[in-house]
Amino acid sequence: MSTARAHGPLAGVTVIGLEQAIAAPLCTRHLADLGARVIKVEQPGYGDSTRHYDTVVGGLSAHFTWLNHGKESAALDLRAADDLAVLEAMLAGADVLVSNLGPGALDRLGLGVDELARRFPRLIIVDISGYGRGGPLDHKRAYDLLIQAEAGSCSITGTPGNPAKPGIPVADIGTALYSYSAILAALYDRERTGHGAVVPVAMLDVVSEMMGFALNQVLHADTEPVPVGMGSPMIAPYGAYPTSDGQTAVLGTTSDREWRRMTDLMGRPELADDPRYLHNDDRVARRGEVDAIVQQWCATKTLVEIQDSADKAGIGNARLNGVRELAEHPQLRERDRWREIGTPSGPVPALLPPGTARDWPVVNGSVPALGAHTDAIRAEFAPTVESGKT
Repeated sequence: MSTARAHGPLAGVTVIGLEQAIAAPLCTRHLADLGARVIKVEQPGYGDSTRHYDTVVGGLSAHFTWLNHGKESAALDLRAADDLAVLEAMLAGADVLVSNLGPGALDRLGLGVDELARRFPRLIIVDISGYGRGGPLDHKRAYDLLIQAEAGSCSITGTPGNPAKPGIPVADIGTALYSYSAILAALYDRERTGHGAVVPVAMLDVVSEMMGFALNQVLHADTEPVPVGMGSPMIAPYGAYPTSDGQTAVLGTTSDREWRRMTDLMGRPELADDPRYLHNDDRVARRGEVDAIVQQWCATKTLVEIQDSADKAGIGNARLNGVRELAEHPQLRERDRWREIGTPSGPVPALLPPGTARDWPVVNGSVPALGAHTDAIRAEFAPTVESGKT
């Protein structure tokens, strides 16, 4: 078996993470899942801020455990010349650097992206920031909530007059996934050209891209999308409806053909040709009426009855679950989507990464204690410090 098949498709790739919080750590964790060696550089004595959010995973935080298994932790004080020299030696032999430190942090260390690209021409440098370089906001700190607020995401979430941040940190996760995919493209490109790349990824740009349909509404129709809670401002019916047995069915139609099938399902076929509800934009304009019709039908049925009949009719449906139901979800369990990862306090369950080929092994690494690999990394890289200076 080849090394790539035995240890993952990214075996032999070394990634340095000057990272904190969610965006960069999730990106590099996915690289570790595919076999890359990921060295996480942390502040001595404190480390990544997510280490301290809570202690629910055997003394570790839920966030840190999710984002950092499969990595090595090197506690280096980059303000100290010796530790900075170790980092430079690491970069000389690395394939990828991912950084989401605060604005100007790399420049203050003498490691601005232009200087790094000059010194290490094969290095792929992913520079994650909140607002991008240049422009009036490039100096500002950026957290998921702040970026979602700035980019309008919260304004189309929640209900009218009550904007909300999605429970999932979509700005952070979206930035992680764009960075991850860019790294894979850059590794492929380097095989052809021999050159690395500088990849700036701004969280504002990521969420702005995700807002594409809403932007088009404003740009082309001068219409601000109105948040609709459990639904979409662009589609109707599409929402959550209480059932007769105290549960909540989530139902949606995404075309006029599906609406026709939905009216048959509800025993109201005459509604399919009613001019008030004929096309999706008509139904969106009369969302309250459409939702009331669907709700009236759901209120007479149990969740199982609704789902069985919707499945037979080809209507998308789901149950409104909580996180506990997700943790116990039979679809995850029966498809063997769980694995064990190590932690300093013992093994814990974790989900497999979503996107892997059937014959790729997934590396089930451990969550590192702060600085667990510092001595070994110093021993590995300190003797070659001078080679990192060009």
